[in-house]
Amino acid sequence: MITVGVEEEYLLVDPETLLPIPLVQEVRATASLTPIADEREVQDELLQAQIEVATPVCTGLEEVGGHLLRLRHAVASAAQANGCRIAISATAPVRDVLPVPVTSTARYLRMRGEARLLVDEQLICGMHVHVGIPDPETGVAVLNRLRVWLPTLLAMSANGPLWDGRDTGFASWRTIIFGRWPVSGPPPYFAGFADYEARADALVESGLIPDRGQLYWQARLSERYPTVEVRCCDVQLEADDAVMLAGVVRGLAATAIAEEKAGAAPALCAPEILQASTWHAARHGMSGTLMDPEGRLRSSGDVLCALLRHIGPALEENGDFREVSSLVHRLLRHGTSADRQRRALAETGLPALADLITTGATTG
Repeated sequence: MITVGVEEEYLLVDPETLLPIPLVQEVRATASLTPIADEREVQDELLQAQIEVATPVCTGLEEVGGHLLRLRHAVASAAQANGCRIAISATAPVRDVLPVPVTSTARYLRMRGEARLLVDEQLICGMHVHVGIPDPETGVAVLNRLRVWLPTLLAMSANGPLWDGRDTGFASWRTIIFGRWPVSGPPPYFAGFADYEARADALVESGLIPDRGQLYWQARLSERYPTVEVRCCDVQLEADDAVMLAGVVRGLAATAIAEEKAGAAPALCAPEILQASTWHAARHGMSGTLMDPEGRLRSSGDVLCALLRHIGPALEENGDFREVSSLVHRLLRHGTSADRQRRALAETGLPALADLITTGATTG
């Protein structure tokens, strides 16, 4: 069975105003004093108003959900003890006039020196899913085959419609902000692992990016683990939705490996179509149409049904079909986290929104 792990990023905010607060070191220190979370599972991020958690390697989706709830609870309790809250939103709904300080590491300080305003605006939070691979060549085959589904994953995960106190018109404004880095968006199609390595080396050796950590493709080979890392998703309001996405990504990886072994031709998509489809998914989320693997715009519901058919055998083999399919159908009925943020803001404004995005630490 393919292993899976999840990383989530959260904002640290004032409980009343939702303004980001640079308290990551205090919150990390408090969290590490409890028996709930291991120090290695809670890390700082680029800006001091962000914090990241990472689950252990898991074999079952119930493990993923249990660890996410445990880590959300640990960080939320530590934040509250330091006078702030964690906000589970892909974008900071409001910002202060002055930028949030950068975490004082050499790499982060260098990034700020090279791209000051872009770093100042990185008040965004994603969810990364790692799936285990037997070798890098297989990992590249997985990248080549799941890339056409990245816009669908993005649309399903959309949780960032607000920025500077107003609706951006996008379901995932995080995607638009993150897309301004030099190497971002959907990965290209690779001829194999050697081609992947040559392209990555060329980007670094040319000086266009300082290191491989800035290969910000929406899916890539992890530099630290024997995994494919899918990075296109917004952080999710509820742990259940994160579990759903982890199950879908594992299903896509397992299906890709099976197809590669069987010699099936991968679905190809021109880079300009895939890039435009990513923008379309960030703009509309699940509220309209999505691109299918053949490059055609279809209703979101039809594309999700096609996704479940595509990964259905893998979900069944992993024992994930019932849980993932029920959560996908719930998503179709109730909408994305972005839809929920918009509804909360329309109901009573900032108080309802604050309640929504700061209570996900203890809900399924």
